[in-house]
Amino acid sequence: MPVNLTPNAIAAVVGGDLDLKPLVQVVDIKLIGGSQDRYRLLLSDSAASQHAMLATQLNDRVKSGGVRKGSVVQLIDYICSTVQNRKIIVVLNMETIIPDCETIGNPKLPIDFNSTPQKALSVNNSSAPSRTLKNESVAVNGGDKVQTYRPTVQPSYQPPPPPIYKNHGAIVKNEAPARIIPIAALNPYQGRWAIRARVTAKGDIRRYNNARGDGKVFSFDLLDSDGGEIRATCFNAVVDRFYDSVEVGKVYMISKGTLKPAQKNFNHLNNAWEIFLETGSTVELCSDDQNSIPEQKFYFKPIGEIESAENNSILDVIGVVTSVNPSIPILRKNGMETQRRLLNIKDQSGRSVEVTLWGEFCNKEGLKLHELFDSGLCPVLAVKAGKVNDFSGKSIGTISSTQLFINPDIPEAHDLREWFDSGGKVAESHSISRDIVPGAQKNEIRKTVAQIKDEGLGRSNKPDWITVKASIAFIKTDTFCYTACPLMIGDRQCSKKVVKSGETRWQCERCNQEFEECDYRYLLQAQIQDFSGLTWVTAFQESGEEILGCSAKELYSLKYEKQDDDNFAEIIRRSLFNQLLFKLKVKEETYGDEQKVKITVVNAERVNPSSESKYLLDLISK
Repeated sequence: MPVNLTPNAIAAVVGGDLDLKPLVQVVDIKLIGGSQDRYRLLLSDSAASQHAMLATQLNDRVKSGGVRKGSVVQLIDYICSTVQNRKIIVVLNMETIIPDCETIGNPKLPIDFNSTPQKALSVNNSSAPSRTLKNESVAVNGGDKVQTYRPTVQPSYQPPPPPIYKNHGAIVKNEAPARIIPIAALNPYQGRWAIRARVTAKGDIRRYNNARGDGKVFSFDLLDSDGGEIRATCFNAVVDRFYDSVEVGKVYMISKGTLKPAQKNFNHLNNAWEIFLETGSTVELCSDDQNSIPEQKFYFKPIGEIESAENNSILDVIGVVTSVNPSIPILRKNGMETQRRLLNIKDQSGRSVEVTLWGEFCNKEGLKLHELFDSGLCPVLAVKAGKVNDFSGKSIGTISSTQLFINPDIPEAHDLREWFDSGGKVAESHSISRDIVPGAQKNEIRKTVAQIKDEGLGRSNKPDWITVKASIAFIKTDTFCYTACPLMIGDRQCSKKVVKSGETRWQCERCNQEFEECDYRYLLQAQIQDFSGLTWVTAFQESGEEILGCSAKELYSLKYEKQDDDNFAEIIRRSLFNQLLFKLKVKEETYGDEQKVKITVVNAERVNPSSESKYLLDLISK
């Protein structure tokens, strides 16, 4: 790939432009002896060259071979000093872009810009007149002495062309036609470029407010024929120019953008750079080139590997849908209402995961998934750019850049369908959501109730995660739930306890907002028992619903609004003495001055006779 050095960089730097941060080449490097070793460089922009001195703190770059003759470097921090009417660049910081490269262009010998200029001579010209250099010691940068050289024999002079540069700005406008290059080859140090790519995702317009005022922004993702991906971002007036014209699935020719480091907190693509489009950028539809680039590129991670994925990481996952819940309204922290829909998918790894759909995903793809599932079909769902959540287990949630593909025509989907239809449908699958949390490998450790106390579980620095086969012996019914905040903080419900504010409103101290209706969430205190003993446990929202078979709001309504004591008592009675598999978190906590082991139900599920028999038989064989 050709390398483009920054045009007229030498003239600009010598002229005083300290903000340019140019890309230049080291065409020569010499070690200078003295009180401490210093390195003298000859820097080139492919047309002109200039002597430079390397700050001593950068000597290791040369000694390690990171900077050598032929290296292409970017000057990050530098000054230009005048010594004996001659300019010298003192390099304080730089980055190596290409460690080794052939000489680029035909750079001329340094020109003295502050005295009668000398005739430009080619660096590579073997017939150039010899020069005797006199060693001089001069002070730069606050007294730091450097060695430089002044020629004692000068060649004949002639007036040079006037320098073509202007401080703090572009030196010469590059009118060369843009070259179409792969996305993978893009970097900020190139000249004019263009890419031909398909829009694979397009975000909504987001509004923001900061110290510089209000603004708006939107981004879209691009994929080219070589599989390279990159994100393009537009701000303010550029949003108005491109938002309506950019369509997902179409191929465009894009040029005249600026490349900057990708913000990995918001950009999940496998690219170090991001394109920022400007008023002079072009985005042109390629109507005759719509079939040369793939529709999408996936990097699927098996569900079993998501257990070890970092929280908030972005990944692709594919699986067969095994359940779809109805869409429910959720009130966000800003007071706006959105929709949430939960579903589960499984794959060949023997694991399943919960997928949370937010907003329009609930009404578009979510509704279609619900209809397919209700009709007896189990569709394959591919999630592009889902966000990992590790709250009480691992789950996947949608974000603005997420894409959902139902029964996609790709090899991975066909393999899943064949596996599911040929036996995967009834294959045992363990959920990594809500019942598997950090330390999940301990979740399969079976213990009895008595072993919790006998083995001192939970008394170390970290909690113990165990599975206990037991039944509910008693449930406290005087306080089984609490009033909770329904507002959303990001993709999670606040759920903090709220208090009455007047006759009909509720207030959350955490969110500092009032609302007309609150949520009701389980806070069950119950006793579980097995053949070895009995212990108290606490079950929160999801676990409480699994134990009692209804929501906390429904149970609260029966007891306190409808005052239907009979049906309330029947629900409690039905939940007792059924054998369940409890996934428990056991952790010692401090209450006042007292240390006490707290046991929390992470998940509770009815014992499956087939699975339990297999477990016991395996246990016997071991």
